[in-house]
Amino acid sequence: MLCCAPCTTASCDSVLIMRTQVVLLRGVNVQGTTMTMADLRATLDAAGFPGARTVLASGNVILADDRPGEQIRELVEVALRDRFGYDAWVQVVEQDELARIAADYPFDTDESTHHPYVVFCRDAGALAALQETVHGPPERADDVERVAAGERVLYWETPKGRSLDTPIAKVLARKRFKADTTTRNLRTVRKLLN
Repeated sequence: MLCCAPCTTASCDSVLIMRTQVVLLRGVNVQGTTMTMADLRATLDAAGFPGARTVLASGNVILADDRPGEQIRELVEVALRDRFGYDAWVQVVEQDELARIAADYPFDTDESTHHPYVVFCRDAGALAALQETVHGPPERADDVERVAAGERVLYWETPKGRSLDTPIAKVLARKRFKADTTTRNLRTVRKLLN
């Protein structure tokens, strides 16, 4: 939970507890889609998300909002398209769910040699197709990377320096999965919990 706000109903003396939502933008500050985090915060404020906080410069936003995740996603995508002129693809995850996702990371990753990633997928059909395409959990996709299924996510471990050229990386780059997935390093996921 994030922030408390007084209820605006005249007959109510209670306090409204807002849920903490994490908004993950795909492809920010890579491949020509650039924006400052100050511009992103201002855009979200104008779209009805006051107090949005950004983490790192890669499209990670924390906000307090009780609307359903799908509604938040739609509002954010429209605001980003209107302001920055690109096809915005957004994932919305409640912070409590994000904590569970991080805790469930299945691999004991040696971060000196490998990157631990979480691939977020907003569409169950796309997640199933992605899992099928990468030969399902918890098999090794090849001799250098591993993948396992989670709830709404795919856990992925790949050697440092290889996150763009491994078999799984190539699958994730396919147009079929762009609108429904975004990837974050496990360290970034943990930063979003603090």
